[in-house]
Amino acid sequence: MKLRIGNIEIDNNLILAPMAGVTDLPFRLLCKEQGCGLLYTEMVSAKAIQYNNKNTYALLEIEPEERPVALQLFGSEPDIMADTAARLEEGPYDIFDINMGCPVPKIVNNGEGSALMKNPQLAAEIVSAMVKAVKKPVTVKFRKGFTDDSVNAVEFAKRLEQAGAAAVAVHGRTRQQYYSGKADWDIIRQVKEAVSIPVIGNGDIVSPESAKKMLEETGCDGLMIGRGVRGNPWLFKQIRDYLETGSYESSPSVQEVKEMILRHGRLQLKYKGEYTGIREMRKHVAWYTAGYPHSAALRNEVNSVETFEELSDLMQKFS
Repeated sequence: MKLRIGNIEIDNNLILAPMAGVTDLPFRLLCKEQGCGLLYTEMVSAKAIQYNNKNTYALLEIEPEERPVALQLFGSEPDIMADTAARLEEGPYDIFDINMGCPVPKIVNNGEGSALMKNPQLAAEIVSAMVKAVKKPVTVKFRKGFTDDSVNAVEFAKRLEQAGAAAVAVHGRTRQQYYSGKADWDIIRQVKEAVSIPVIGNGDIVSPESAKKMLEETGCDGLMIGRGVRGNPWLFKQIRDYLETGSYESSPSVQEVKEMILRHGRLQLKYKGEYTGIREMRKHVAWYTAGYPHSAALRNEVNSVETFEELSDLMQKFS
């Protein structure tokens, strides 16, 4: 099923959720190969870009084969957000997304991320300022509400649509919930019924069956997949096959998992160098191998791996 956001045509409606420390360039490339339609970067601080923070530039790197890509910015000052987007408009990004869902205290205490759900007026001003500053579509990702007592996703979505947002992604949990409990898909359905822009559903899509169920229960236009795809980029292909044909290939073989881990490791080396790349692979290996026999011992060992050669040797033991 194709998806259109503003003037951007997307081959299918499967979307990689932005996840800090996960959806970096190497992992995005693997998800793209498996059939993901739209990729999101890790969230990037608009202020850090303004201050030319060197660490931020790596987060902005995009390869042509990844596109279309949404660059996710976070911040709470309309002028800084708009100016940052304008500075980056010539870059290889197809969509500018605003993070209004991050639950992390450091972000929230700064009035950013999901804290913006407590201030719909400011949220709308940020969207409006960015829409005026750039020609590319501006979208927003947010949650069901800030607390269980302040569920305002429907009104929030309406305000953002009026401010010029080209699409919204709704995570069916409140900030209070973080990632615990069950995502409320009904709130996604309510948002879909309240606005005329595309609505992307997010939360608890962990299998082809749950993806189909979300589409049926909410009527959403796009499916955003987050934690379910960690260590499992194959999920995109499985969902695509299931939605198109009603069946899909079961989990990859141990050999395929090993090959994917080594391929991921090589990409990490290419973009981040051996020191950083291999250390970052440790958590990915834990995700890739979760649930397999003896995986606890393997996860223990991977924490001391420091070179690609050591990673490769360790994979020989995985069977």
